[in-house]
Amino acid sequence: MKLKKLKMKVKEKLPHVPGWFASALMIFFTALWSFWGAAEMYHEGWWGPWYNRLPYLAPMVVMVIPSLVAFRWPLVGGILIISVGTFAIFFFGAGVAIIGLGIALVGGAFVIDGIIKRRRASASEEAASSWHRKWRYRLLIGLPVLIFVGVSAYMLPIVLTRVDDGDRSARLIEGHGVALIWAPEGPGWNWRQPWGGYPSWQSVALYGMPPVGMGDKPGYGRQGEGRQGLENAVFATEAQMAETNLCRYLSADGATLLDEPQDIWRMPTTDELVRSLVRRGESAGCVWQGEFGEHVACEVQPKKESPLWATDHPVVYYWTADAYSESLGYFVAYNGAVNATYKLGGNPRHSYRCVREP
Repeated sequence: MKLKKLKMKVKEKLPHVPGWFASALMIFFTALWSFWGAAEMYHEGWWGPWYNRLPYLAPMVVMVIPSLVAFRWPLVGGILIISVGTFAIFFFGAGVAIIGLGIALVGGAFVIDGIIKRRRASASEEAASSWHRKWRYRLLIGLPVLIFVGVSAYMLPIVLTRVDDGDRSARLIEGHGVALIWAPEGPGWNWRQPWGGYPSWQSVALYGMPPVGMGDKPGYGRQGEGRQGLENAVFATEAQMAETNLCRYLSADGATLLDEPQDIWRMPTTDELVRSLVRRGESAGCVWQGEFGEHVACEVQPKKESPLWATDHPVVYYWTADAYSESLGYFVAYNGAVNATYKLGGNPRHSYRCVREP
């Protein structure tokens, strides 16, 4: 008798499984993207006008809207979510193919849920599943709000107490066991290009290779069109960074790039940059142990503050003179994270700053 009741219960609940599964995954993904968006907004997006921060909230909105549609109309919402996943696969390529496929599969589960509901729709079933609908909506909206409030409680005191003296001239920074003069605002520091971004590691490294400048260098970079061109790319080496980097061509005052090497300025090493990280105008006491992907040990937590950083610029990462591998160049974040990324790219928050001896 008990076994029969159990079988009936399972049979009764089984049609709801695709909807429960899809709902749980969408709530999880929404929470995950909410955390990422809020954290990155404070880390990378906290500069300049308030609207600079809006793009970091877009992933949360992108997840919430189709989820709400799918909760109310699972068939329509499922098709919408499948479209989003398919778009991600074909537009962003192999890098996000697994994520796009996962999104599409969740959309497929909603479509199955919608078909089942159409076939089994009745007042009693709708009433029985009302608790299910309620917790879905509450979690979908409530979790992102709680996550955003939690991240803000931790990050707001950090970004609101940043110190910036507004001095963009050449600055002597006496770091942890190192003293260097850092270039003033101009071609030696955060030199924004005509296309709106900052030079890549490769562009800085090959600046002095004929033809001198930021233009393409014959035989380097992409070797062809599309993904095949990226796969066959030719990268600058660490030795070339030392030999032809942009900083060698910087005038003594750091205001002008000249036609011939001056050998006054240079690119800082990863170790020098880490040791020069600051907090309230003083050395943060940071030391790098030479590990890739390391959050370095510091006496105090460094911030995006002057004299090393400019809080009104989007830059939160500086390239260094070091190469991690054939295709990856090292960079250091204002908070002491040491990592490496594609020499040909990076993102709009990657830049550089030349140094010289006092």
